[in-house]
Amino acid sequence: MARTVVVPPYRLEFRPSPGSKFSPMDLTAVKNFADVLDLGTAAHGDRDMFVIGDDRTSWNEMKARAGRVANALAANGVGSQDRVAFIDKNSVEYVEVLFGCAYRNAVTVAVNWRLAPPEMAYIVNDSQATVLVIHEEFADHLAAFRGDLEHVTTVVVIGDAGNDVAYRDWRDAHDSDFERIPAADDDVCSQLYSSGTTGHPKGVQSTNANFQALFSTVEWDMDDDSRNLAVLPFFHIGGGGWALFGMAAGATTCTTREFDPAGILQIIQAERITHAIFVPAMLQFFLLVPSDDIDLSSMEYIAYGASPITEDVLVKSMAQFAGTKFFQVYAMTESTGAGTTLPPEDHGGNADPKLLRSAGKPIPGMEMKIVDPDTGEEVPDGEVGEIWMRHGGNMKGYWNLPEETARALPGDGWLRTGDAAYLEDGYLYIHDRVKDMIVSGGENVYPAEVENALMSHESVADVAVIGVPDDKWGEVGKALVIPVPDSGVTGDEILRHVRERLAGFKVPHSVEFIEEIPRNPTGKILKRLLREPYWEGHDRRVQ
Repeated sequence: MARTVVVPPYRLEFRPSPGSKFSPMDLTAVKNFADVLDLGTAAHGDRDMFVIGDDRTSWNEMKARAGRVANALAANGVGSQDRVAFIDKNSVEYVEVLFGCAYRNAVTVAVNWRLAPPEMAYIVNDSQATVLVIHEEFADHLAAFRGDLEHVTTVVVIGDAGNDVAYRDWRDAHDSDFERIPAADDDVCSQLYSSGTTGHPKGVQSTNANFQALFSTVEWDMDDDSRNLAVLPFFHIGGGGWALFGMAAGATTCTTREFDPAGILQIIQAERITHAIFVPAMLQFFLLVPSDDIDLSSMEYIAYGASPITEDVLVKSMAQFAGTKFFQVYAMTESTGAGTTLPPEDHGGNADPKLLRSAGKPIPGMEMKIVDPDTGEEVPDGEVGEIWMRHGGNMKGYWNLPEETARALPGDGWLRTGDAAYLEDGYLYIHDRVKDMIVSGGENVYPAEVENALMSHESVADVAVIGVPDDKWGEVGKALVIPVPDSGVTGDEILRHVRERLAGFKVPHSVEFIEEIPRNPTGKILKRLLREPYWEGHDRRVQ
């Protein structure tokens, strides 16, 4: 029989460590990002808030810098609900801009720095951002798309600014005293972009109420003595959202600009990290690093998610981080990082080994059902259908895309995930994707976008992009190409063409020339038929 899984909501209680001289943050008092910084500063003052490399920023210092940023934004005409774009790797400047925007009730648009210049320009233009903050490392990207910017009136460069405004000059030209603009629960505070099935990314509007729901219903057992490692990119909900949760709990947040497996293990030892979130590919890289001489005993919790994990990697990772509690997270940007968790008690010990293949159960306050994607009717337990979720974290909608929003939010608070799965004994088992999205190393890749780039090559007559299994990345893109007759084009030539137009992680790992692409009567490519030979022997169509 069909069954909607419902977990009653509850409020989280954070427990300070014995002997702690700091007061735990009350997450029920956190109504928006500005509250995170204001309450944290009042509670922790000169204590480290943010650590990256040798640079340590206290709560007091962060509030002063964010106040200056807020005044700089005001001087540039940024007001309530205006968008501010940011392009950089993980950095203290991002946090300053995030909270500066919060004080103006403006919206931070963190752009994926891995994108190609045209992709970056699309997001900046689509968001209608008037201020762009970008790191000097991406000067070539800026030069390539500057002429295409439609709304930006101020470009602020972190580092060598050239003829533009230098970030520190822009920030420090203003006083730290500021006027905080009130924010409503339904106001948007973050606009992250999710790759689109139509070839363009979509701006996911997350509100203050969405983050309130996340902060108050997810139990990650952080408090003011926790040392939280946030190394996923901040343009991901798993990076920026995880960091914000730690900050809201009063924890010290540590990050790195680059992902260096050996370096991160050293950081865990040096900073006595207690909490972290990783994608499975990261855990796999850690296993390749000699770690017997590295003290990882401070680790208390490791969350993993963004893509499925193999049992082999999970079991070995649990041995590498012996004594650490592992839990899996399944969520989406559209749900503000809220979804399901497989708790530590279901990892090893007396737990059923089968549970390691599940994505766990809905978090407290989350309703979840499996439906027939064509009819919207619930399907019986054990039968595969589309995952629908209802929770306070569900997005407000896609920016300026009413039709896409209506498809994703069919009504009555439900969110269509586009993922296929089944429920068994209350546990969610991911099976396949209703959409064609490929998840490669935790990055979302939509074939339609890649196919558009491939079709722009004069020697490509037709193409289909599918995800195929990969031991390192989980799955990778494969381009099945029908070449123009007698063109003599090679796979390498086609891939070079795509690399000039798309981010590296979106470029297919291989090209295979075929004679026919199967389609249904309406012309839709039958991706399932194309994928089947490559996934033969796998009992689920995600790796």
